[in-house]
Amino acid sequence: MTEPFDVLIVGGGILGLATARALHDARPDLRLAILEKERELATHQTGHNSGVLHAGLYYPPGSLKARLCREGKGLIEAFAAEHDIAVERCGKLVVALDESEMERFAGLRERAIANGVPGLEEVGSERIREIEPHAAGIRGVWSPTTGIVDFRRVALAIAADLAAAGATIVTGREVRRLTERSGEVVAETTDGPVVARMAVACAGLHADEVAAGSGGTGDPRITPFRGDYYTLTADARRLVRGLVYPVPDPRFPFLGVHFTKRIDGAVWAGPNAVLAFAREGYRRRDIRPLELARTATYPGFLRLASRYLRTGLAEMWRDWWKPAFVRELQRYVPEIRSEQLTFGPSGVRAQALGRDGSLVDDFVLGGTGRILHVRNAPSPAATSSLAIGRVLATQALERLAP
Repeated sequence: MTEPFDVLIVGGGILGLATARALHDARPDLRLAILEKERELATHQTGHNSGVLHAGLYYPPGSLKARLCREGKGLIEAFAAEHDIAVERCGKLVVALDESEMERFAGLRERAIANGVPGLEEVGSERIREIEPHAAGIRGVWSPTTGIVDFRRVALAIAADLAAAGATIVTGREVRRLTERSGEVVAETTDGPVVARMAVACAGLHADEVAAGSGGTGDPRITPFRGDYYTLTADARRLVRGLVYPVPDPRFPFLGVHFTKRIDGAVWAGPNAVLAFAREGYRRRDIRPLELARTATYPGFLRLASRYLRTGLAEMWRDWWKPAFVRELQRYVPEIRSEQLTFGPSGVRAQALGRDGSLVDDFVLGGTGRILHVRNAPSPAATSSLAIGRVLATQALERLAP
């Protein structure tokens, strides 16, 4: 890797790989390099993804999330078909349990219609039982085109295509700093410098650190939220046909506990949303004191915690006390029982948080000069990945032009 590359991609998750793919599609002559700090590709947010191929119900009309989710879903489905990767349109049912949720329900329905979600249907209790016989609810929004897929398999298929096309993919090599100088970017890595004309950082849980180490601002700050799931036992899978979701609270980027059918036939229940004590803290006992201290002392986190202390404590209680988690699940599928739930898996969401305590609600893409950053890309980033890759590739090519 002693010769300069045209574009260096930092991060071998689905966003980094999708960006490299879009660059190659536009300019097959480019010398591309992807550096991933782990020994395998797509092991963090891509590998811990729930696998839902979102149709675009939730996102503010006109936002990047709304536009790129719709575009990205079609691109993922087409890519999966070309590469013999299974996709199932099992559908998503969002249910309102009582009248107190109807105002939020109406807002969700309006956003989904404004976003052009295909096949959308507002349903009553009888139709809810037809779609999901074991689900509760007085009113629902049925999205039949919402699907499921294995996003890590998609990512690895993209990587295989890139490698066959001549892209350089290196694992086990961490980028510590990006420095722009005289028409090029130097990446300081754990195995020596790498030089490129342009760099795109898709660093996920470490996006803010890479940005700050590249001369950018430290805000917004990535705050890691761990989400724990329970997996339904084989005999309980019959209780859920597809995806059963609550009406979300628009104040939060989290969707609440729900039931998710997986492409392998498993069904997950969850997740909660609690502060992770390490950026890659997938287990409750995973603690990195310096990372935790940096998160806990950030003014934005302190403001968020004080504003939603009661909500945060309730999430922590459900995390540690299984009966409380089960009771929340039973609101949506009353027949579910504790003995039908086994703990795990878990994931960590990289959520950008502003200094004022606001949770960044949209994708944050771009940068200055020859370094671009993905500063915020939580759900539906996997669904949107191929579309996000196109946006980043367009920006990179504009900067590469003489």
